[in-house]
Amino acid sequence: MDAPACPPGHDLLAGRTAVITAAAGAGIGGATARRFLEEGARLVIGDAHARRTKETVAALAEEFGADRIDGIPCDVTDEAQVQSLFDLAEGRHGSLDIVVNNAGLGGTAELTEMTDEQWDKVIDVTLNGTFRCTRTALRRMRASGRADDLPDAPPGGEQSRGVIVNNASVLGWRAQAGQAHYAAAKAGVMALTRCAAIEAAPHGIRVNAVSPSLALHPHLAKVTSPELLEELTAREAFGRFAQPWEIANVIVFLASGYSSYMTGETVSVSSQHA
Repeated sequence: MDAPACPPGHDLLAGRTAVITAAAGAGIGGATARRFLEEGARLVIGDAHARRTKETVAALAEEFGADRIDGIPCDVTDEAQVQSLFDLAEGRHGSLDIVVNNAGLGGTAELTEMTDEQWDKVIDVTLNGTFRCTRTALRRMRASGRADDLPDAPPGGEQSRGVIVNNASVLGWRAQAGQAHYAAAKAGVMALTRCAAIEAAPHGIRVNAVSPSLALHPHLAKVTSPELLEELTAREAFGRFAQPWEIANVIVFLASGYSSYMTGETVSVSSQHA
């Protein structure tokens, strides 16, 4: 079954300022950056790859306008770089409304062969990086006091003071050989999402997560064997992998007023959530 065409934007995020990590590639982060701009957001992206970040910002600025897109290199394992990313968003646009924690790192190793370094690296980027950015986002959103100043919501519901969307994975629910470190990190992202949502709710801030399975992009194709890709694709109900924009559209939904009563949830974008 072929993927449908990506729908046009409807200004669901118009007037809002968003930060997206790991957004300079061809995967979910890059697709989310584009969809956010198509939905009217002002955007600041971070990515560990400096050259790619610069090229992505330049390309998006040419298409959507330099006043709506900016970005700097950001390694989410470095607290100072995380702060600089958020400083740029608030300094450039005066607000922080949406944060998408997309940065993550995978790898394949049997548990008995996995080194401490392999385990720690995946955990530090995927779970600890999400923690660092969520902590910073919550501190700044709570301090902003902008709830009464946000633009009117679409028919889907009221806007909140701020929204955080974390990128989890179906591996946070189910098992796959060679993925103990990544699965543990993504399960941690889901638990972090739930706990953060409870703490953030009294401040009018929502925290949710999206849980993709197989969203194929060039980097994934390079690091995954054709046999494994074929096996994973065959498990999907539609018999195909997701396009990155199909995951991005769910992130747009979670970031918009259409999900105004949702918090602490992990939304599966796959038939493989169990």
